[in-house]
Amino acid sequence: MTLLVAAILSVLLWFIPYVEILGYPFRIFTTFIHEGGHALAALLTGNSVHSLSVSMDASGLTNTSKGGLLSQMFVSSAGYLSSMAFGAFLLFLIRKSVKSRVILLGCGILIAALTVVFGLFTSAFSSAAWSGIPFTLLAGSLISVGLILMAKFAGRRVATYFVSFLAVQCVLNALLDLKDVFFLSNPFVPTEQTDAVNMAHATGLPAIFWSVVWIAFALGILWFAMRMYVTGRDKGFQADLPFEDTPPV
Repeated sequence: MTLLVAAILSVLLWFIPYVEILGYPFRIFTTFIHEGGHALAALLTGNSVHSLSVSMDASGLTNTSKGGLLSQMFVSSAGYLSSMAFGAFLLFLIRKSVKSRVILLGCGILIAALTVVFGLFTSAFSSAAWSGIPFTLLAGSLISVGLILMAKFAGRRVATYFVSFLAVQCVLNALLDLKDVFFLSNPFVPTEQTDAVNMAHATGLPAIFWSVVWIAFALGILWFAMRMYVTGRDKGFQADLPFEDTPPV
């Protein structure tokens, strides 16, 4: 029920005028996860991260060194899929009854690490990324401090609901971003720089092809997460046997 309420509230925040501002911090949080996915993928493939920045319009940019074809494909694909996978991972933690305060603390530390390591230190060595440092540092600091304070002072129910809301926001924002990149990949509209366009340049396949592939993968991750969530819930209940043993007289 908590997860359902969080999903309904998340959708309402998109459509009620002036209320969507309440979802803005979660949108920025998802952008950090998206860009962090690019950065992690780059490191896993032996590349380096030159800068990571988040903008006021909730867009982001991560500059990395370029490796081979497989490396470029992995790094370009990591953003959208990381957002969906992170939301699914939060659902998994909720289902496994991991303490909500521990999850919030971990999220706060993660955002703080992305902000300081990639948003500040690595970006400081790239003059082209200096303009993105102030807002990235401000947004990352506020979000990480807010999550850590929530972990420390929120009650158990409030923390549990907040984690559920955070998971739903990651999932829905990932789907919203994939919808946007799908329409931006339309060959009949002016080309904009997106991860799908980067994949098109690396592979020679059209950007819309990669947007469809990512949507399919994201929906697969969501299906797996929800199936696991429901299965985990069912295991918590023991059905009555059709015939109960009659105790001896």
